[in-house]
Amino acid sequence: MFPRSGEAPVLWAPGSVSSWDPALMGQSVQLTHDPVAVDTVVARMRDLAATLPERDGIAVFNRVYLGVVETAGRRPTAHRAGGPRSRAALEVHLAERYLTAVDTAAEGRRAPACWRPLLEFRRHPGLRPAQFALAGVNAHIGHDLVLAVVDTCRTLRCEPADVEGAFHRAGDLLLALEERIREELMPGPDLLRIADPLTHLLGAWSLERAREAAWSAARSLWALRRLPDLAEEFAQRLDAAVGLAGRMMLTPLPA
Repeated sequence: MFPRSGEAPVLWAPGSVSSWDPALMGQSVQLTHDPVAVDTVVARMRDLAATLPERDGIAVFNRVYLGVVETAGRRPTAHRAGGPRSRAALEVHLAERYLTAVDTAAEGRRAPACWRPLLEFRRHPGLRPAQFALAGVNAHIGHDLVLAVVDTCRTLRCEPADVEGAFHRAGDLLLALEERIREELMPGPDLLRIADPLTHLLGAWSLERAREAAWSAARSLWALRRLPDLAEEFAQRLDAAVGLAGRMMLTPLPA
């Protein structure tokens, strides 16, 4: 299961109350000093792109996500929001959440609820590529980004306010991902899109609102860190709610 090399433990394992033990704080500090960690994430995503069938739902999401990550990586660092340490840590923790969910399913274990709809219906013939891709974005921003903020605060021993710039940078990355999905995977000219059921289904979800909710949830989850039972319950309910939204996004539609 990812990470495969230069292991830094995932500080919030799905379903694990013990991951809130303060003794775990700072164990993955090496992520912020190791530029290879980001390259490892990209390499893992490239491996998925090379091995999965093109029409597979995870492959669709991974292909667009990888393209955005690679494009962002070529931009000058001076124009990126957030300090380099917090930005690198958050981006790696964020990608780990997604990759760990994929690996968990591949190993026959139960993935987080937010990823289960996409993992279960990834080969459904009645679903369109845009549905697969946006269901992945929903899981990644609604759940993974929240826990990645907490992971990063533990790694850097800081408060959410200290990584807010990095959070907005990650949110901008996901916004670019959504824009690419709509440009590349939404069907037909504009006049046809108005009547397309896909337009109405996906129009009910807003990335901007999801990003605002993710920041509030991350701050709330961080505030609950010394109440592990409540923190675990909060995280599980968040996971379930995001999974429900993803399941609705994957409603089969007529061609």
